[in-house]
Amino acid sequence: MAQMTMIQAITNALEIELGNDDRTLVFGEDVGANGGVFRATEGLQDKFGEERVFNTPLAESGIGGLAVGLTFENFRPIMEIQFFGFVFEVMDSIVGQAARTRYRTGGSRTMPITIRSPFGGGVATPEMHADSLEGLIAQSPGIKVVIPSNPYDAKGLLISAIRDNDPVVYLEHMKLYRSFREEVPEEEYTVPLGKANIVKEGTDVSIITYGAMVREAISAAEALEKEGISAEIVDLRTVHPLDIETIVASAEKTGRVVVVQEAQRQAGVGEKVISEISQRAILSLKAPIGFVAAPNTVFSFGMAEKDWLPNADDIVAKVKEATDF
Repeated sequence: MAQMTMIQAITNALEIELGNDDRTLVFGEDVGANGGVFRATEGLQDKFGEERVFNTPLAESGIGGLAVGLTFENFRPIMEIQFFGFVFEVMDSIVGQAARTRYRTGGSRTMPITIRSPFGGGVATPEMHADSLEGLIAQSPGIKVVIPSNPYDAKGLLISAIRDNDPVVYLEHMKLYRSFREEVPEEEYTVPLGKANIVKEGTDVSIITYGAMVREAISAAEALEKEGISAEIVDLRTVHPLDIETIVASAEKTGRVVVVQEAQRQAGVGEKVISEISQRAILSLKAPIGFVAAPNTVFSFGMAEKDWLPNADDIVAKVKEATDF
């Protein structure tokens, strides 16, 4: 075991998979000698060469088109969109081409593309860098969307994503990159896609969340514990497809649910989670489902970010609404 930050775990996963399969390529803006804007690919070009790890022009549409074309030549591309706020420039390649190929070819062709990209608030980035746009992709059939919340999951989920024969959008919250360390095996391992994780067992309320909000949920649960409220925390890990079985089982167990996301209330996948629980477990609930999310506005400028983003206090307040109902 080694103590790793999330960015180190991601680099480690990329290094393992580049070493395991010569068909695996890493490319994007500044991912070569510079190691990417967050140094996620640092040292990989030196080890594997410029033909396996290389820079592209500043053109997301070109990066996506290259990835789609490479799969038809039996490569397994790992493309980086430098910030997910710029995904609009490559939406056709992702949801118009990669997500549809298995269906349109009758299953004869696959699209083993991994789309890595940082996103998320709390680090005062410029406009259009922090947006939570996972909900846009999650509404598109044929593609998986993964958002790790910790270094251990980051490595295992990324290896699983790279090995998957369908396209996977793998989103990395910028605030989590270097905010804490945990023990991560140095050898290869996988964390299954489409499987949520029970971060903390509880009996009174289920807090269902993902990404950086998992850390806020843990802080909220610690505060609630002092007041005699036992919160269960479910980390979705994969936001499409959702692990409906784990979500419903937790809701039925506790009878109260608070869904938490960083994205605006109208965005993210929170409303999908609420819908599934309402359809499948409504008779087990003791209170209306609570929802903690950012306001329905464009992402705030950095100076107002702290007030705009959901936090542990918001989660505590919403849990108390449910337990007091």
